[in-house]
Formats: sequence, C-alpha cells, structure tokens
Amino acid sequence: MRLLRLVKILWIALRFGLDEFVLGRDRFKGLRPLVAFLTSWRKLEATRAVRLRLALEELGPIFVKFGQMLSTRRDILPADLADELAKLQDQVPPFASHYVRATLERTYGRPVEAVFASFEFTPVASASVAQVHLAVLPDGREVAVKILRPGITDVITHDIALLDDGASLMQTLWREGKRLKPHEVVREFAKHLEDELDLMREASNASQLRRNFETSPLLLVPEIHWDFCSTEVMVMERMRGMPVSHVAALRAQGVDIPSLARAGVEIFFTQVFRDGFFHADMHPGNIMVDAEGRYIALDFGIMGTLNDVDKHYLAQNFLAFFRRDYKRVAEAHIESGWAPKETRVDEFEAAIRAVCEPVFDRPLKEISLGKVLLRLFQTSRRFNIEVQPQLVLLQKTLLNIEGLGRDLDPDLDLWVSAKPFLERWMSEQIGWRGLVRRVQQEAPNWGVWLPQTPRLVHRALTQNHQEAIAASLARLVREQRRHTWLLVVMLAILAATLVIVIRADP
Repeated sequence: MRLLRLVKILWIALRFGLDEFVLGRDRFKGLRPLVAFLTSWRKLEATRAVRLRLALEELGPIFVKFGQMLSTRRDILPADLADELAKLQDQVPPFASHYVRATLERTYGRPVEAVFASFEFTPVASASVAQVHLAVLPDGREVAVKILRPGITDVITHDIALLDDGASLMQTLWREGKRLKPHEVVREFAKHLEDELDLMREASNASQLRRNFETSPLLLVPEIHWDFCSTEVMVMERMRGMPVSHVAALRAQGVDIPSLARAGVEIFFTQVFRDGFFHADMHPGNIMVDAEGRYIALDFGIMGTLNDVDKHYLAQNFLAFFRRDYKRVAEAHIESGWAPKETRVDEFEAAIRAVCEPVFDRPLKEISLGKVLLRLFQTSRRFNIEVQPQLVLLQKTLLNIEGLGRDLDPDLDLWVSAKPFLERWMSEQIGWRGLVRRVQQEAPNWGVWLPQTPRLVHRALTQNHQEAIAASLARLVREQRRHTWLLVVMLAILAATLVIVIRADP
C-alpha cells in the first residue's frame, strides 16, 4: 500500500506539472529535455499557483495542511502562490451531501430531520479533514455542525507511513538526520493528526480553551453541545464574525487593527506560558473577529501542550532574547539540555548575537522570523543542538502568528508587544507572587500531610534501620563466604605441598 501511495504522489506531481518547481533550478536544467519528452502527453493550461493548489487538494489532508502553513508565509513565497494557497484554509472541495446524511444518521440512529429543527446540507466551510454545516437545534439554538470526511483515516495512515519512511531515509542519507530526530517529529505530527480524527477529543480541546479564556476580553471560543457530539460529529455554538484576513472590511467596521494585532500576540503568549495549552493551527481560516474587535477561535483539532520545565526555559529564552542578553540565552539552552553540556557559552553567545541583533528595532514588515529561525537552525547545527519534538508545533504556530501579524499590521513590533507580558509572567513564576501562588495551591494538602508526618518519619527510620541491619548481615555472610573460600584454598595448597614432599622424600 505504501508503494502504491508513493506512486500516486509522484503521478499527481507530474500530472499537475509540479516538477517545474524543481527543474526551475539551474542545477537540474540538464534534466529538462528528458522530463519534457516523458511528459509530452500533458497539457498545463492553468497557472503554476492553481496547479499547486489542485495537486495538494488531490494529495490529501497532510499536503493540504502543508499548503495552509505555506500560505501564511508571504515573505518567503511569491504573491501568486500565497494568494492561491490561502484558498486551502477554508475552500477545500466539499464531500457529497449523501455522505453527510449517512454519517449523521449512523451517529444518531435516526433521520436528520428528527435531530435538528433545520439543517443546511450545503457546507459553509470545507477543510482537509472535515467540513462544517449550519443547523438549528430543537430548542432554537443556532449551531455549527462539523462532520469528518469519509475514509479520511486510511489516507492519513498511509501518508504518515510514507513520512516515517522518509524519516528513515533522512537518517540514513544525511549526516544531520539523527540530530534532527525525524522519527520523533513524525510521531508528534501523527499524534496530533490522530487527535484531529476524533471529534470528541477536538470538542474537549475547545471546552478547555473556552474555560481558559472564560473571563478574557480578547478571545471568544464557542460552547460545545455535548449531547450531540461523537467521534465523527461535533456540534458547537454558531459564531458570527469576519475572517481575520479581511483587513479592509474589519477596518470599515471600525475595528482598531493595530490593537487587534497586539491582542493576537498577547493571546498567543498567554496560551503558551500561562496555560501551556495553545491553539496550534492558527491560520486565518481558523480565526474570525466579531463586531467588538474580539478574536473568535475555530477548529481545535491541533492543540499544543508544554510542561512546566519547557515553559520555564522557553520564557527565560524569550525574555533574555528581548533584553538582548544573549549569554543568558546560551546558558538557558545548556541548562535545559537542549545544547550539549560541553558547549562553550561564549562561542554560543556570539553566534546567537550574530543572528538576532540585526532584527531588533525593526517593524515586522522589515524582518522575517522564518529567516531568523533558519539562521538559528544553522547555528544549532554547528553546536549540535538537538531538535525538541515537543516544540515543533510551537515553532509552526509562531510562524503562523508572524504571518497573521504581518497581514494585520506590518508596523507591529513583535518584541515590544511581547516583552511586558513575559516580564509579568516570569515575576509571577519566580518572584514572591509565584511563591505565594504555590503556597496557596499546596496549602489544602497540608491538612492531610501534617498529621501523618510523625508516623511516616517513624516508618522511614524503622525501614532504614531494618535495611541497615539486613545490609550488615549480608555483608557478614559475604565475608564469611570469602573467608571460607580462603580456608579451602589454603588447605588445598597445604595438601599439595605435603604430597610433593612425601613423593620427594619417601
């Protein structure tokens, strides 16, 4: 099956003329006549951008997601490609209505008309894994119904297998392969794709994010109607807003675009550092803005998580970076284990300074975080820094945030917007506020622990005493055995000596 899928990928690439992207480079110009002869049967009438989008759509969800990510990087893609790939965010061809009806009736065990007061079979959005329909519940509440694409699980399974084979090839043929941990990265990606295929899990993600921002004036998250959810169907509150990519329309509605851009930065850092739980698929197709200028989050299939250790070292890295304390950035990498312990701090510091210093004091329109990350990647290769698979989604999301910020407000200073938040967060974690907060969190447990302390101490001392006696006895037994063997050896030597003497002098 993997071989068939690989053949299909190559066939689609050739059919849509994607070889143009490779043969356009001078190093491959010698292959152009041969490829032109072998593909003389095809007719390429559409533009290269349209052909790329159509090929990605036909290749399936993993390739569509790749195109979605690329569409946010207008600084590294030509405008025609970025504009066309942006259609992948919410304009993937929908699947037929009879599949929709079959999935709903299989889920609920009754006709669609018996479940909803009304249901629109024409989808309002269609993405790589699922599509969304509008409906009204029997009690009159307006909802959005997300339905999984039929047969999508098998396609993703085969594509993940191909990616894993590619990871093996990378480790075999490229000397940097092992350091990049390609298998771990593929497993991390696969785990999140598997989560997307379970809409009950996505519903729980949405519920958690809604609870995290329940009192926030910056972000709205739809309510989940659990009685209507299953692994293939998710029913949530209908949200009304304008796509965040429609900047001119938002401005016409009176939305403060610079404030909106700054709010996006704060939302991102709040999710990452306060909650350790962040929306990891923040392309424009998944974000709307309401009439009051608040963000509306949609599509919760891919969520990233960070543990306390990762959050702590990430915050230290970001804060030191914003303060231009490159020595602290180098030290944090070594302390966290991301860089080898034998790394020279001064050399690492100088390398980081060379990458980061040129981007400060510039608006977002004059820098490319993607290029900065590329140079940092080259630096990490030099110092044998291992890729952290748990941070791959965070890096992807950071690129999405930069692309979104660039579209909203090219004059946005990402560093100035993020620095106060990180300083406040670090104060809450490390300063006296952090101590008070941790004491408050642990105080309820003290009522259980304190009365048991004398008994637990006595048990530990008794156990240690018993272990000490057992250790002493074992040591005595070993000594006795050793002495016994010495005695046996000495007796054997004495017996041999006597035999030799008797034979020598009968």
